[in-house]
Amino acid sequence: MAFKTQDEGDEVMGEINVTPLVDVMLVLLVVFIVTAPLLTNAIHVNLPKTAETAPPEEKDPVYVSVDASGKIFIDKTEIQLESFENELKTRKAADPEIALNLNADDGVQYGIVAKVMSSIERSGISKLSVLTIAQ
Repeated sequence: MAFKTQDEGDEVMGEINVTPLVDVMLVLLVVFIVTAPLLTNAIHVNLPKTAETAPPEEKDPVYVSVDASGKIFIDKTEIQLESFENELKTRKAADPEIALNLNADDGVQYGIVAKVMSSIERSGISKLSVLTIAQ
């Protein structure tokens, strides 16, 4: 605590009184502690008991890559653009829930990537992820 003595005169006190700040923060803390349990708006129900089931099998996605020179790869196997769509249709017929991850090099021409994406759409595959690197 800072007290003012007579010999100091009318000098400005250079210390911050933090007691009111601490009081307000403690009151806010108590308010949040009390109200936090009330914010969970869950309705408690007794759930029925059932037999355990196996989780669905996670399938690895198929990786489609386009390198800087414009070559197209399906899971590290090079494929020509002309036969790319037919290969995707064959894989879609074998697995209707197929998912693709598209990797395209930063330096590849946009037209090649657009043709690859168009072939993916025409083959009927709807699960497509375009992979990038976050900055």
